[in-house]
Amino acid sequence: MQEFTMEEVAKYNGRDNEKVYVVYDGNVYDVSASEFWDGGEHMGLHEAGTDLTESLDMEAPHETDALEGYPVVGTIKK
Repeated sequence: MQEFTMEEVAKYNGRDNEKVYVVYDGNVYDVSASEFWDGGEHMGLHEAGTDLTESLDMEAPHETDALEGYPVVGTIKK
């Protein structure tokens, strides 16, 4: 499994036909296929290429299982 830095993940921001990656709990998810991440933004609240761990744990109106079904493409380097 590939290891990413946050700087590397930030490149996958959904702009200019890039894939859409987000981080949760140290895992990097490819959510490019999600209609909720069109253009690299999620509901005008979150941007692709970022770590969503705190947001999902504290303020998201859905559970973390919203990421189930999307491939884990790597982990964050420790």
